[in-house]
Amino acid sequence: MKRLLLVLVLVLVAVPAPAAPIAHREVLGNGIVLLVAERPAVPLVTVRVFSRAGAVFDPPDRAGLANLTGRVVTRGTAKRTAQQIDSAIEFVGGSLESGAGRDGLTTSLSVLRRDLGLGLDLLQEVVLSPAFPNAEVERKIREIQAAIQRSEESPETVAGRALNRLVYGAHPYGRPVEGTRESVGKLTRDDITKFYGDRVRPDTTVIAVVGAVTVAEARAEIGRRFGAWAAAPQPAGGVPAASAGPPTQREVIKRELTQTTIMLGRQAVNQTDPDYFPLAVTSYILGGGSTSRLYGSVRDEGGLAYSVFSYLSPGKYGAGLTMSAQTRTAEVAKVTDILRREATRIGREPVTDAELSLAKSYLIGSFPLRLDTAAKVADFLVAVEELGLGLDYADRYRERIAGVSAADVQRVATKYFVPDTFHQVVVGNLP
Repeated sequence: MKRLLLVLVLVLVAVPAPAAPIAHREVLGNGIVLLVAERPAVPLVTVRVFSRAGAVFDPPDRAGLANLTGRVVTRGTAKRTAQQIDSAIEFVGGSLESGAGRDGLTTSLSVLRRDLGLGLDLLQEVVLSPAFPNAEVERKIREIQAAIQRSEESPETVAGRALNRLVYGAHPYGRPVEGTRESVGKLTRDDITKFYGDRVRPDTTVIAVVGAVTVAEARAEIGRRFGAWAAAPQPAGGVPAASAGPPTQREVIKRELTQTTIMLGRQAVNQTDPDYFPLAVTSYILGGGSTSRLYGSVRDEGGLAYSVFSYLSPGKYGAGLTMSAQTRTAEVAKVTDILRREATRIGREPVTDAELSLAKSYLIGSFPLRLDTAAKVADFLVAVEELGLGLDYADRYRERIAGVSAADVQRVATKYFVPDTFHQVVVGNLP
């Protein structure tokens, strides 16, 4: 799901030292990783079934296949129609949804504790015996194609797709998760069935359970429904990490707009690299909000842009670093020069104590708001498991962010915020 592509940017920040680990972890006999976070004060139970079956595994000639597959998992099983599934879960006030993002396909359940048995029965059905009815497949294809067509009206979306293609080159991260109208139109039920059978299997699956349930109860309930899921005889194929992309390029996409969108991007590092922590601080100082350097230079001083940001986009197989701005078409060259100038300056001049303190305080202090629901905790557990970060990652993140110095910021800035290493995409009414 898409929220998985961003969850670690938003939530992996520090928390007060916990009295106990955030969750229990164990591996079932068939290879499923089970994560359980007991939250007895919450009368709900949230479950995530995540499999490594995201768009990164789409065949090159089947872009959008994972996304389509994720849309139809809950649209019928061997026992029930989509309408019967919807009626059953809605009758108890719960939700059962599925979707796919870059790295994985997730089926999500949320029910009251008293209705957990029914919810898990439905979850088992849609995960283990989806029917992928032709009528539902064709309906979802039309919906996705219409959404892709509408997205062409968003200059940010258009620019983001083009930038990913430049930054990642031939790597699957360079392709849009949703595919194109043409590629989606070629997909069939047979494509979905094969993809799901190849990729959604016990040894690619993580199940996170969060809420009013004990570890013993979760183990028994999940084991009863998923323990007999047969392990595949051969290991699932993987995807290589993104390698260095092609030489930097500039692409202009003409649109009849009153504003122009500018995006500069390059590959960076994800949370497994020690540079990630000072880079997160550096990116926030440069373009993390209304107190950032870019905001001050581009908006406050010059009144040149409606929005300006710098952000990291980490994923399992690669990470991106982006600077973006929206401005009047006549000011594109000036704003681009400011972005490049500020990127250079943060590597040449040490940041102030005030800038450093503000950035670290924000990243550390925002964590409680990022894990204030069972759903957010479940997403966090899946994310740290999938990236191999360990259940103590939130604590280590706090320590690493708190330990970032001005010298660390300057060091990573000279490594990653080098203007000539950024690709550039401009969307607007340029001559």
